[in-house]
Amino acid sequence: MRTSLPVLVAAAAASALVLTGCASPESASAPSATTEPAALSCEDTPGGSAVDSVNVTGDFGVAPVVDFPAPVSVESTQRDVVIEGTGNEVQPGDIVNFDVSIYNGTSGAMVSQTAYSGGGWGAIEVNDTKFIPGLVRTLECVNEGSRVVSVVPAADGFGDTGSPDGAVAPGDPLVIVADAVSIVPATATGTEQPPVDGMPVVELDADGVPTVTIPETDPPAELQLATLKQGTGEVVQEGDSVTVQYQGVNWRTGEVFDQSWGKGAATFPTTGVVPGFSAALVGAAVGSQVLAVLPPSQGYGEAGQPSAGIEGTDTLVFVVDVLSTSR
Repeated sequence: MRTSLPVLVAAAAASALVLTGCASPESASAPSATTEPAALSCEDTPGGSAVDSVNVTGDFGVAPVVDFPAPVSVESTQRDVVIEGTGNEVQPGDIVNFDVSIYNGTSGAMVSQTAYSGGGWGAIEVNDTKFIPGLVRTLECVNEGSRVVSVVPAADGFGDTGSPDGAVAPGDPLVIVADAVSIVPATATGTEQPPVDGMPVVELDADGVPTVTIPETDPPAELQLATLKQGTGEVVQEGDSVTVQYQGVNWRTGEVFDQSWGKGAATFPTTGVVPGFSAALVGAAVGSQVLAVLPPSQGYGEAGQPSAGIEGTDTLVFVVDVLSTSR
């Protein structure tokens, strides 16, 4: 079974405005570009008899063989490091590539599993305001190359609502086996490319945050894409779940109307964004930075997004750092 893990395990619906292309203008709101993420720290997640009852065998990077006596019961998350890695320590707030096998702790059935292919893993930000706390507890503050098993109560899993796909009923615990593969760079790491004449100019500060200068001309009538940095990682395919940093600027006003910078990278499916944003992602290699100029038909259409100051005739400019992709 192979699913879009970041979408499955999201703690709440993404707030990024680019995800609301199909929503009514009244239902969307542009997050503040200056909002800072809350300070994050490691939780002290102990072992215990529940996690000791889970038997995990197999090598790191290969789908594990997992056996446990279902149903399991636990009041708070327990974890155990099965294989100790030697890489850098995954810190709260990091984005981490990982492979994972998730089981329903009541039935023992597998809920989801990544491909263990060396390139199709999932990626999440280690932040339990964005993803289910039990998965964050599993991955945080272990070294790259570690395999970790945890037993997670419903309160740290899918709670009283269950999983979006119905595989985990309300109140069901989880058993998670995760391989912390690698920490994802916070910005695009590709090779800089020559600027394209007539396109907006993008300058980056020391932290990689873009500033976009709009040309003093009428906007183009068609979608325009340019690669500002050429990455060498996996190529994004339609339907993938991507992790990005992005900034959106209104061509008419020159103002930023939405961005992930200052709030942490955003993760969403390529099919869940406005058309021009999706076009900027599909075909891009991980590590790339892409510049996209979206005419209204490729953005929010004639309705615009009044809550973000976007009119139905406005052209939008996005700068996107492609950090990770999974499917």
